[in-house]
Amino acid sequence: MHSGLKRITYVEDEPDIRTVAEMALRSLGGFELDVCTRGDDALARLPEYLPDLVLLDVMMPGIDGLTVFRRMRHDDRIRDIPVIFMTAKAQKQEVQEYLDAGASGVITKPFDPMTLCDTVTAIWAQAQG
Repeated sequence: MHSGLKRITYVEDEPDIRTVAEMALRSLGGFELDVCTRGDDALARLPEYLPDLVLLDVMMPGIDGLTVFRRMRHDDRIRDIPVIFMTAKAQKQEVQEYLDAGASGVITKPFDPMTLCDTVTAIWAQAQG
């Protein structure tokens, strides 16, 4: 398996992207997924599911990814779960903003489904170290 990484909460509102990532993470990676389409759903479900990692879209209707992330950091039950942002807005200063906020990493969309699991695992492992 992936050095302890098993359960992932994946938050993405775009159906096409979600389908590709889900397939890669489940089929290629063998991960257990809790898939959310909205930030508020993720915040409601995270304390129950308690994943090893959160993959979080930045641009979503309602609550955006950065707001979800900041709210997670104020909830003792889920504050220490590593978060990887997934975004198409990956200009250098934006990526730096996510990392400065405390994200474990940033994956740029469009991503390669064949390498997604390895990238996720590598960022997660680094967050553990």
